[in-house]
Amino acid sequence: MEVCYQLPVLPLDRPVPKHVLSRRGAISFSSSSSLFGAPDPRQLSQRRGAISYDSSDQTALYIRMLGDVRVRSRVGFEPERRGSHPYLSVDFRILHSRPESAGPVSTRKIRRLLSFQRYLHSSRFLRGISPQNPLHILDDDYTGQAKCMLEKVGSWNFDIFLFDRLTNGNSLVSLTFHLFNHYGLIELFQLDMVKLRRFLVMVQEDYHRQNPYHNAVHAADVTQAMYCYLREPKLSKSLTSCDILLGLLAAATHDLDHPGVNQPFLIKTNHYLAALYRNTSVLENHHWRSAVGLLRESGLFSHLPAEDGLNMERQLGSLILATDISRQNEYLSKFREHLDKEDLCLANASHRHFVLQMALKCADICNPCRPWELSKQWSEKVTEEFFHQGDIEKKHKLEVSPLCDSQTNSVGKIQIGFMMYVVEPLFAEWARFSDTRLSQTMLGYLGLNKAGWSGMLQAGGTEEPDPAAEDPNSKVLPQGSKEA
Repeated sequence: MEVCYQLPVLPLDRPVPKHVLSRRGAISFSSSSSLFGAPDPRQLSQRRGAISYDSSDQTALYIRMLGDVRVRSRVGFEPERRGSHPYLSVDFRILHSRPESAGPVSTRKIRRLLSFQRYLHSSRFLRGISPQNPLHILDDDYTGQAKCMLEKVGSWNFDIFLFDRLTNGNSLVSLTFHLFNHYGLIELFQLDMVKLRRFLVMVQEDYHRQNPYHNAVHAADVTQAMYCYLREPKLSKSLTSCDILLGLLAAATHDLDHPGVNQPFLIKTNHYLAALYRNTSVLENHHWRSAVGLLRESGLFSHLPAEDGLNMERQLGSLILATDISRQNEYLSKFREHLDKEDLCLANASHRHFVLQMALKCADICNPCRPWELSKQWSEKVTEEFFHQGDIEKKHKLEVSPLCDSQTNSVGKIQIGFMMYVVEPLFAEWARFSDTRLSQTMLGYLGLNKAGWSGMLQAGGTEEPDPAAEDPNSKVLPQGSKEA
């Protein structure tokens, strides 16, 4: 018995002429297996042209440019394949058909269906399958607030922790996909959106959630900071689309599969990664190779000429390897030398790449330059990760690494030293290169945060000062200001 379900909000169904289905832009595909593996028919209604979706050798769905939709399904339609996913036990036939004798669908049942569709949407997202609208990947329950935040993604005060909650822990995927779409990189490089989505999901999943600091939220934070730097006048006027693509990819993958311990720990425990990369930029080499592995597994650049794909992988590696903190002085000296000679020419591809390296280095350690309420959270998280490594070292009677002994260090002491000897020299040179309101804001926050930690140390850690209240003449911009 064949049953039909006509969507109530659409015009009456009319037959689709064959010349419409066969014209340019029409798409025809068939599936006799699962609904999960195939695109959602309603997703395709946005596309130009006509679509024929055939299942079990019977025309199941027509979608016309005018929006006419009719779903036909047989009672014997093959059910969804069973698997480990909790929603696969549901018989999907009930979503597309109902007995002819049944009355109008009640509002309550419609709500239940919409609620289930949200679950289905979420499950597709977790499996790396494109949802109904490929340009909007946020769950309905979070769309409003998350989209509102994305409208201000260029603000230096962007709260990545809030954004991660609004996207249900998918901040890296949501943010990176949004920026790719914002720059038009999907169209420019003819990227397959399903492959891009799967790649980003795999990247996010390869970050270790149990790491307090080196996790996907940190990667999303670095990606957002990188976007802020890409918008700076000197860079926005000179960077090519390829530079932007590489900058965003490097930011999203720069700590991929980070184990939550540092390089000295891997070396002294004879970890296989240390042997593989001969104790040189061990973690950074692993992050790069992991990113290349996911790029090849997803086939994101498989449509490009082989040489172009290899060149992009090499440049991606050059960017990620620049984040090695043990090479900080090497890069900083080279940057300072260029600035002293005033010979940086952004029309030169190698100079642009070097500036991208410095931008990624700044983005990677910019936490002390964020507003206090964000900077403090990051400081506590990275210290927690340090102390966890120290506890492991003590447990196995290894020499405790510097900064990793919770009995001799504190968050404030670690942060003040880090700001003075690592962050401040780098951002001072970045401000020389790009003397903008953003650079002054970052330096302003850096000074306030350093004063805040100093005040907490002097008070014995019992008080939490408000750094912004300590210097009313600071150049720090107000929270949420457009210039920030």
